[in-house]
Amino acid sequence: MHSAEPRHIHLLGICGTAMASLAGLLQLKGHRVTGSDQAAYPPMSDLLRSLAIPVAEPFGERNLQPRPDLVVIGNALSRGNPELEAVLDSGIPFTSMAQLVQEEFLSGRESLVVAGTHGKTTTTSMLAWIFEVAARTRPEWAPSFLIGGVAENFGTSFHLRDTKSFLIEGDEYDTAFFDKGPKFMHYFPDALILTHVEFDHADIYRDLESVKIAFARLVNLLPRRGRIVAFDAAPNVRDCVANALCPVEFYGFGPDAHWRVVDMRHDGGGTQWSVLRAGVPWATLRLPMAGEHNALNATAAAALAAGQGIPVAAIEEALATFESVKRRLEIRAVVNGITVIDDFAHHPTAIRETLRALRTAYPAARLWAVLEPRSNTLRRNIFERELIESLALADRVVLAGVFKGENIPEGERLHPEQIVLALANAGHDAALYAHADDIVEAITPELLEGDVVAILSNGGFDGIYEKLPARIAALCEQ
Repeated sequence: MHSAEPRHIHLLGICGTAMASLAGLLQLKGHRVTGSDQAAYPPMSDLLRSLAIPVAEPFGERNLQPRPDLVVIGNALSRGNPELEAVLDSGIPFTSMAQLVQEEFLSGRESLVVAGTHGKTTTTSMLAWIFEVAARTRPEWAPSFLIGGVAENFGTSFHLRDTKSFLIEGDEYDTAFFDKGPKFMHYFPDALILTHVEFDHADIYRDLESVKIAFARLVNLLPRRGRIVAFDAAPNVRDCVANALCPVEFYGFGPDAHWRVVDMRHDGGGTQWSVLRAGVPWATLRLPMAGEHNALNATAAAALAAGQGIPVAAIEEALATFESVKRRLEIRAVVNGITVIDDFAHHPTAIRETLRALRTAYPAARLWAVLEPRSNTLRRNIFERELIESLALADRVVLAGVFKGENIPEGERLHPEQIVLALANAGHDAALYAHADDIVEAITPELLEGDVVAILSNGGFDGIYEKLPARIAALCEQ
């Protein structure tokens, strides 16, 4: 399927983060790129517009004119979609995003993959920035990358260079309607970071064991000359790497970690720590971000980069100037002394680490957690206890209704009212409102100068990120 000749490649579901990034990479390689989606939505619709890549909406057979050479089918599409059905009926060659990435960009390069239930977008962004800083003195380090979010240092989620290293976020979610295996099984890593392994994506994985099997299969792809950097404090991670045929280097706080984190200090929104490499002092790392989880992500990125030969000075400089990722503890507005933060929350563990990080960064603030249960895991009742424990870290908790809850069977669905009741019974201030507009109207009069509002969702949350600051500003003007 791979061809050096430019082709017309059409992407179904182009506004997904990975698909839009793939569109940009294909355009950089000289292909003519078009796409379609049900409804174009930011931030990826803005990216595609800036690249002048046409996006047709909604899905339909007419979007396949003129006939493309190849169609890429996003993993959100299923049989019955009118444009997908037209592709199948007309015999147009089709593939998946992950397969095309492997054929067009990874083949012949060094594949560096970052995988795990949590932290992979941030860690991949850190790794890319380390390589970029190293390239200032050695241009051959300049990375190509594909990240599941916009890396602020680059202002983009993708880059393509004529160099050997390609850095990619290894997603455990399924690949396409015709390929139900994880995307990362197409990436054939030469080196791998494995951050965490927990039960997630309850719509496609039956239980924790099936998640662990998927990651163990990823580990099984690495050649003997490869290398794995794995989190040391997670038994699930250790289980997944137990049968690796290549070296495994653990990172974390444990006394036996090959990359051991010691002397961690928090200073407002920043973090500093030292790293011992095989018991020997190796580096002092500084990160202008709060949160123990971010320091661990940075240590993993530093460890992988060091193993690829990047000098410690470049690693230290890169992490000290790292600018985070959009939708990861992103300050969206500060209005009348009230800070509104956007965080991509998809799992109770991620919520817990986000709120812990905000406690460190804003120790004197009253912390609000405003949650939309939107991910396929949070929409279900499998992690009710863990969710309650995570949200209890906030001073005030506000829940919205379950996103498209009607699509989840009643017996499996999360019931936010039960979460609110449990929090209230434990002495926490919690409330439930059906929609974003109701939340904005209810909480705005209660907000005080110095408050921090963490909006937790892995989707658009009906525009609350814009609506809340606007309502705060309007109330201040009255």
